Amino acid sequence: MCVKVVCVGGGPAGLYLSILLKLRDPSHDIAVHERDPEGATYGWGVTYWRELLDKLHEHDPESARAIDESSVRWNEGVAHVRDLTTRRPGDEGRGIGRHRLLEILATRARSLGVRLEFEHRIPPDNLPDADLVVACDGVHSALRGRHADHFGTEIGIGRNPYLWLGTSKVFDAFTFAFAETEHGWIWCYGYGYGPGAGTCVVECAPETWVGLGLDTADEADGPALLEKLFAGILDGHPLVGRSGAEGGARWQTFRTLTNRTWHRDNLVLLGDAAHTTHYSIGAGTTLALQDAIALAGALHEHPALPQALTRYEQERRQALLPLQSAARHSAQWYESLPRYIDLPPQQMFALLGQRHSPLLPHMPPRLYYRIDRAAGRLEVLRRLKSRLGPKVARTLQARASRK
Repeated sequence: MCVKVVCVGGGPAGLYLSILLKLRDPSHDIAVHERDPEGATYGWGVTYWRELLDKLHEHDPESARAIDESSVRWNEGVAHVRDLTTRRPGDEGRGIGRHRLLEILATRARSLGVRLEFEHRIPPDNLPDADLVVACDGVHSALRGRHADHFGTEIGIGRNPYLWLGTSKVFDAFTFAFAETEHGWIWCYGYGYGPGAGTCVVECAPETWVGLGLDTADEADGPALLEKLFAGILDGHPLVGRSGAEGGARWQTFRTLTNRTWHRDNLVLLGDAAHTTHYSIGAGTTLALQDAIALAGALHEHPALPQALTRYEQERRQALLPLQSAARHSAQWYESLPRYIDLPPQQMFALLGQRHSPLLPHMPPRLYYRIDRAAGRLEVLRRLKSRLGPKVARTLQARASRK
């Protein structure tokens, strides 16, 4: 059965949903409406992990290959605290320019017959005639806002201001830097996303932000001060905001958005219009693409729209629960930085990697570190036992206990 679907918002979620729906049935009438000109977007690079790439290959190998080929990779993390540096191996992460990701998805969508209409705003009080309207117009969604009471929209405002900047510095690892000032700590994390291109996200407590004068600094003085503070990782490369046409670099506080329900009649929320998770877990784009996969699957499995939208919402809500918890605790870890910053570098970096834990805020950091290390050693012994057999594993465990 041919259906007409209109996606309002030309970000990764809407574009990828249009691709999946066309792959399911080329006869579907699919259009994506984006209010901005083609190629205009905010931000620099986005991160994702191997698990997402495997999922993309499963659903559309062609766009997955293009995304993989345009990404940079890392498998280490490095933390700079004052004059100390600690490096740790980690999972293989990837970065890709947001412009490049949208270009890949738009090209793929067009090749499948999706209509892309840029510089076309959909009035929230006059929805297009379609079987399904998908609100993928971001955290400030006008379509969701028109029916905010129905959706039960709630927005929590974070404490710390943050700034998203670009740089020509090419990071060889996912890089954290913590700088101490007379007004408190300020920190950033940086990663590469293309040839000669990297992203730096800077964050600090409100009192540090005001004390350093970043709240009143203009678009030249602010980045210049940050370049001095993080000179150790930038190696002389500049920090830059978005171009004037894109509105410049602005300090923000993170908005955690939730909704009581994600659909109303034939209108459904997707990506940041439905939910947000703190940027410090680097999952925003991944979750948007996973939403698109789930919605396309539900629409295919349930011909009746109400059942399909209910199934989509149930599946994604369940999948989001652990990530939303991890995001809350990650944000709280940074907001409680003085609790961890004076630990020995190896311990501090280890707890940075454990910042998603709900137990960490309720335990002395050094005790948590020791317990976590002990649990890790027990896990190694468990794996040895399964691989080598119980007799060899008991011998190794006995030797370890005598040391």
